[in-house]
Amino acid sequence: MKQAVNIMPCLDMRNGRVVKGIHFVDLVDAGDPVACATAYEADGADELGFLDITATVEQRRTTFDALRRVTAAVKIPVTVGGGIRTLADVESALAAGAKKVSISSAAFRNPSFVAEAVNTFGGKSIVAAIDVDRNGKVPSEREVYIDGGRTATGVDAVEFAKKMAGLGVGEILPTSKLGDGSKRGYDLELIRAIADATKLPTVASGGAGKLIHFLEAVREGHASTLLAASVFHFGIFTVRQVKAYLATQKVAVHNPPVPKF
Repeated sequence: MKQAVNIMPCLDMRNGRVVKGIHFVDLVDAGDPVACATAYEADGADELGFLDITATVEQRRTTFDALRRVTAAVKIPVTVGGGIRTLADVESALAAGAKKVSISSAAFRNPSFVAEAVNTFGGKSIVAAIDVDRNGKVPSEREVYIDGGRTATGVDAVEFAKKMAGLGVGEILPTSKLGDGSKRGYDLELIRAIADATKLPTVASGGAGKLIHFLEAVREGHASTLLAASVFHFGIFTVRQVKAYLATQKVAVHNPPVPKF
């Protein structure tokens, strides 16, 4: 039997509140993080993302107090990201209850930090998060962006993912800037290219809007985790609906909902 995919609602955080935008901008309030987290756990979420979206740009640490409240309220694993720049930040995140720590801009600027984090805390605790936009001038036509998707780097996203895999990270989390909040579907070529090139668990992120998008991410994108925010925050789908749909399509999910007759 194939490994079951994980369903992962993501809490994009700003000023202690959950927010959601389109293409990383035009943010609107989506609720209290603890209320969102407990509701998602009750709905069957396998894990949660907790992303402080302005920490890096504002050159500050993640809001560990909010993270601590979320992890205290749920039992499912939480992956935290945003403003993670030092080993002390990773240690603080894990001490605040996070299961995994996502490193993005700092991973690009200082790859040796990633290697140190892997050596100190173990690869399974470290996720390489890569914000990506299209650029026909790089081999995969996908370019790495940093600083919350604000700064282009000119670096090929798939090659960078391979570099991160070589440093020992346990998971890759590419987010399509073009897809973010668009509800037009994940960037399947990007996800598949990274999953196949690194052989690591890869998270589909950025663009889920229809049930079929989740199926495509598994079958065509080779994703092991399906991350979404807008569709869950604003009640377009529940986690249970996504799991029920995937189960009908013969995709293995954790704790599939019991069919109602």
